[in-house]
Amino acid sequence: MDERDRIVEENKVIVNDGSGDREVILNVPKLDSDVDRVETMPEVILEKNDSIVDEDENIKKSVKVKTKSKSKSKSKTKSKEELLAKLDILKKLASGTGLREGLDNIVSGGMGALILIADQTNSSVFQGGFKINCKFTSKRFMELAKMDGAIILSEDYKKILFANTLLTPNKIITTRETGTRHQAAERTAKQTEGIVIAVSQRVGKITIYFGKSKYVLQNTEDLLRRATETIQILEKQKEVFVELINNLNLLEINNMVSVADVCALLERLEMIRKMTNIINEYIIELGRDGIILRMRMRELTKGIEKTQDLILKDYFSKPRKVRIYFDLLSFDGLIDLENISKDLFSKSLDTGVISKGYRILNKTYLPKEKIEAVIKHFKNLEGVYGASKESLGRTLKENPEILIKELSNIREHILIGKSI
Repeated sequence: MDERDRIVEENKVIVNDGSGDREVILNVPKLDSDVDRVETMPEVILEKNDSIVDEDENIKKSVKVKTKSKSKSKSKTKSKEELLAKLDILKKLASGTGLREGLDNIVSGGMGALILIADQTNSSVFQGGFKINCKFTSKRFMELAKMDGAIILSEDYKKILFANTLLTPNKIITTRETGTRHQAAERTAKQTEGIVIAVSQRVGKITIYFGKSKYVLQNTEDLLRRATETIQILEKQKEVFVELINNLNLLEINNMVSVADVCALLERLEMIRKMTNIINEYIIELGRDGIILRMRMRELTKGIEKTQDLILKDYFSKPRKVRIYFDLLSFDGLIDLENISKDLFSKSLDTGVISKGYRILNKTYLPKEKIEAVIKHFKNLEGVYGASKESLGRTLKENPEILIKELSNIREHILIGKSI
């Protein structure tokens, strides 16, 4: 098998419709893992290639996903690592931590500051000043910020190592900042691939530089307001999701599901997931001020991820490929259901599809391995509901009475409009 055939084979996805399983190629390119992370998330553009007709004249649609950004693209794995690094930094600087208290005191005192989080290898990027080597406290931190030089903290943020130092990064390193303090901070972060914090004396803005990225800490009141507003939007999305899932339940037991029904639900699930990620960043930065919001978010998103996984298993043979597809879609891309249906199913929105039955069967007592056995034997949910008592017994290798009763109860609940 040559390289082209291997890539095509890796990106095949099987979708199930009324006429049987059907192959669709998701041509999601692998992003270069060796390029640098950029500051903004890439904008995703979907371009449809010309259809490819095989020997049996069955049309297979290839979807090419391109990313466009201010700099080079980055790999999905590296992006996740950078996000985790950012979240870890935000935890250290969240409301209620000693460092955040010290930074807020510097801002309220109308002062500026430059802070390097250093390890043993960073001693070459600063000079002068004097050694402190004492336990970190927000009061000591603020007092030392009254001097003009940079403050050097230990990697664990627990000790103040030096004060009133001069940062001496390589001036060849490019910077987009204009102020002297912020230029030094950005260059030092790039050179050390570490964390540098700059506090602007004039506007009271706290900027974190980590590696080649930067993030501006937001005012707690503004952040709390924004997080609360986003939670309210999430609540509305959850209400729509509940309506869609109840509708899908009814359609599945009557074998009337269309591509539009599946795409609409996947669209809503992905919107909820993306919004949850945004809210999670807010909550992490809010620290102790975001505890109630965290509880509400967990309440709203309980079971969402599992539901999404089961729906993908019901309608696709390779759910991971579909997850990658949605990961690369922006909020704007999620709005276009017609394009999503063509990309994932290579079919129009009104085309019928059949559920394998993973989601419904997970509502029964059956363990995972027996659910797999039932679906392998009966192919889909319609086959399970139409199966005889004897065939179910042979497949389960036990008395099927409990399963038959549970499936009947599920059907009754769905028909009277109850959630399952």
